[in-house]
Order: sequence, then C-alpha cells, then structure tokens
Amino acid sequence: MPVVRRESNKERSTAFSPLRQEMVRLWKDPILLLTIAVIWLGLAIFILFPLFRLFAYTFVDNGQLSLDSLSRIWARSHNRVALTNSLWLATLVSVLGTMMGFLFAFTVARTRPPKIVTVIIDAVMTLPLISPPFTTAIALQFAAGPRGLITHGLLGISNFTLYGLWGTVVAEVLTYFPLAYLTLRAVLIAIDDRIEDAALSLGSSHWRAFWTITLPLTTPGLANSLLVLFATSLADFATPLILAGARFPVLPTQAYLQITGIYDLRGGAALSFLVLIPSLIVFLLQRYWVGQRSYVTVTGKQGGGSSMDRVPALVRLILQIISLTILGFVVFLYGIIFFGSFVEVWGANHAFTLKHFQYIFRFGRKSITDTLTIALWAMLIGGLYSVIIGYLIGKQEFFGRKTMEFVSMLNYALPGTVVGIAYLLAFNDPPIMITGTATILVALYIFRYSPAGVRTTVASLQQIDSSIEEASTSLGADRQVTFRKITLPLILPAFFASIEVVFIRAMTAISAAIFLVSFDWTLVTVRILESITELELGSASAFSVFIIVLVYLVVNAIKGLTAILGLRGIKR
Repeated sequence: MPVVRRESNKERSTAFSPLRQEMVRLWKDPILLLTIAVIWLGLAIFILFPLFRLFAYTFVDNGQLSLDSLSRIWARSHNRVALTNSLWLATLVSVLGTMMGFLFAFTVARTRPPKIVTVIIDAVMTLPLISPPFTTAIALQFAAGPRGLITHGLLGISNFTLYGLWGTVVAEVLTYFPLAYLTLRAVLIAIDDRIEDAALSLGSSHWRAFWTITLPLTTPGLANSLLVLFATSLADFATPLILAGARFPVLPTQAYLQITGIYDLRGGAALSFLVLIPSLIVFLLQRYWVGQRSYVTVTGKQGGGSSMDRVPALVRLILQIISLTILGFVVFLYGIIFFGSFVEVWGANHAFTLKHFQYIFRFGRKSITDTLTIALWAMLIGGLYSVIIGYLIGKQEFFGRKTMEFVSMLNYALPGTVVGIAYLLAFNDPPIMITGTATILVALYIFRYSPAGVRTTVASLQQIDSSIEEASTSLGADRQVTFRKITLPLILPAFFASIEVVFIRAMTAISAAIFLVSFDWTLVTVRILESITELELGSASAFSVFIIVLVYLVVNAIKGLTAILGLRGIKR
C-alpha cells in the first residue's frame, strides 16, 4: 500500500519564504515600497483601466458577454476591406521603408562617404522625426496634387491622382524610413570589419561576402525594423485620412469616423479591437527578436585601412548617388512646405505673403500655447517617470518586476487610435472624469511615450558596474543616498533622452490625442488637420514650419545642455 506523505507546516512555510522575504525586505525600505505602489497605481489607472474599458465596450452588452459588437462591425464589408487595406499598407511600408533605410545605412556604414555627406544625411533624417506625421502628405499634395508643382507645373499633367494606396505608401515610407536607418546603421557599424576582410582575402567576391556575411549578420536589425515600421504604419491615422480617404479606407480612420461621425462608441471600440490584435502580435514578435542572441560579432577592434575596398568603386558611387537623390527629394518636399507657407494661394498665386503666419499667431495662438503647456508638463513628468521605472526594472529585484515592465510598454506598443479610444471610454464617465482637460493629454503622453526613456534608462543601468554602488553601501551610505549621488548622475543622459522623445511626440502626435481634445484644450496638430480638411494649405504649412523650427530648437537645446553637463562631469 503506497504511503502518502503529508507536507508539514514548516515545509509549507518554506515554500512561501521567498515571497515572504521579499515582502519583509520591501517593508524595511518604505520609500522603495511607496515608489512601487505609486508606479503600479499609475499603470493601473492609465494603462490597464482604459484597456479594460475598451474590452468591456467590445465584449460586454447589458452586463453579459457578447460578440454582437464585433459581429455587427465584421458584417459590414467596408470594415473587412479596411482591415485588409490596413495590413496591406503596413506590409508595403515596412518592406519598402526597411529597404530604403538599409540602403542609407549601408551607404553611410560601408561606402565611407565624405564626412559632409554623412552630416547632411543625419541632418535630413531628423526632419521626419521632428515633424507632424502628415507633413509629408501635405508636401506631396503641393508637389503632385491637382495643382502640383511637378505634375501640373512642370509636366502639365492634369489627370494624375495622388490619392489612394500608392500616394499613402510614398508618404508613409518617406516619413518612417529614418527609423529603419537609425536601427540598421547601428547594426552595420557594430559588425567587425575584419570578418568581411577575411572573406575577401580568401577570394570571395564582394557580392558573395555581402550575401553570406553582411546580410545575415543584420538579420535581427532587419526583423526589428520590419516590425517597427509595420506597427507604425498600422497605427498611422492622419496620412491615410489625408491621402487615402474613401479610395482606400483603413481601420484607424474608420474607427475615428465611427466615433466622431455617428458617435458609435461600441462600434469604434470594436474597430479599434481589430487594430489591436495585429499590433499586439507585432509587439510580441518584436520582443522575441530583441530578446534573441545578437548575430553581430563585436570584438572592440575594427578593421584596418582596407575597409574602402569592401564595396567596389562603381557600386559605392551608385549607392551614394541614389542616396543623395532620395535625400534631395526629401529636402525638396520640406522646401515646398516652407515655400507654401509664404505664398498667397498655392498653385494660383505665388506672391510673397506673411498672412499665414499672422493667422496662426492670431487665431492659432491658443492651440500653440496649449500644446507647449501640455508638452512641457509631459516632458518633465515623463522624464522623471521613465528614470524611476527604468531604475526599478533595471536595478531592483521585486515580485512583479517583469510584469511591470510589460505593462509599462503596452501603451507604447498599441496604435494611437486604440489608446485614444480607450482613454475616451475610460475617462469620459465616473469614477474618473478628466476628458477635455489638460490632465488626460499629459497622462496620455507620459504613459504612451516615456517607455522609450525607460528602455534607455535600463540600457544605461546595465552599463554601470555594480561594484560602484556596492562600494557606496560598504562605506555606510543607504539606498537613497547611493541612488542620488551615484546612480542618478550616471543615468542623467537617459533622463534627457526621455524628455526629448516625450517633447517631440507631444508636439507632433495626433492619432490618440484627436479623441481627447476639447474647446478648452486643443493642439497644433489638430489645427493643422482642420486646415487641411478646409483646404487652407497655407495655414497648415505655416503651422508645420512653426512646429518643425520650435521642436528643432528645443531638441538642440536639450542636446546642448546634455553636452554641457557631460563636460562639467569630465572636469570634475
């Protein structure tokens, strides 16, 4: 007869001892415990609660689980077409944008162009990143619209149509390919040059060395770029609204029209849920790829003087010409925006005028003031939030740390349309009614864009030798003093990187915020979109130029302050 062994009370107590020890340790450090509690409260209110409300609106009807909302939305053929269009558009943009980003990254990292060319490429690449996401769409209308400078002015074509799939693809690729460039350039620079040199010295052709060595080593970067651009395009709301319209409907615009047009909150929630599914899949795939072992071999010592021979002279020249041609077209588009802000009526009267800037500073002053106020508050609080949560994730061990990291990234991973609708559903009724206030916009930007700073903080902390903090502790300093005097100065660059990202996005984003603006608090990007829909392209251009210049000045001021602090740190 088998003997059944009963677990003793002592053994059961031992099984729970790690959790109990964790609670005892946190209880002995009340500041850390309070910080974790406050962060979780913020995550619960501004990430989990909105998503819960979104799911409730989608799957709960009259207090019972129901699929009626999804069934009703799916039964309409134009919604199924919109889903297919969204996936097709995102696929094209991710593939073409990654190819273009790789072209530029390979040109800079492998053909070794003159330094001035690299400086120009880097400078132009920042333009789409600091501009409202639909700036390229406005410029393409000026260049290739019904009265476009190229189509009508130079070529005399009157029946060309920019609107639809391919116009949207071109606009999004030109807007988002710098993201691929930044990712792939870092990957290519990190590859040890001597691996390619060895292949060439053993008789391999340049093409074979590229195909069997360089390209495979960039696989993680290529995969990451494809996923990032796919998710970014899938979330884009403004560009399809301007250039696609009824010709090529996509889910984000359909969800927006469902809510603002017929005020169908359940229908909008169901449509946003359809966007949510592929976005979450892409997010999980991206985390999988990023978490894998890198294929890049880094030795700390780069190759020698033969690096110029890795790319034949003719190929090097062709790549540089193609890159500069595309770059020239991007500069041309932004030049059109600048020019369009100073002419009376684009395509009809190109007389110089300042009336568009007079208009935005007179009638758009409130939106400018509101945007700056919200961006500054979000920037400061978001920077602090990213450093704190990055410190908790990167340097502390506590129960639920991985869950905190995952939850903190959710709003960053989800499309803006989904987040905006979720916030509208969550905060438009009791118990938390903050829709239409500055608070909801500040919270949106903090919890949506600060995760970029969280990642930077965690990466910075991983580079800090733990022996530095251990030495401080052994000399009698407590955790708070060690953090304030040692850890915080070392992660200060991450703080500035975070406030830079939050400020840029708060000044230029629209897809989530458009659901949350009100008469009391509005944004410049919303005013730009209104100007476009009302065919006031001159005002839209003036607003865009103002935003680009302002963001450029603030970003460079932040970089300058970072450099000054860095120099001071070296002097000490």
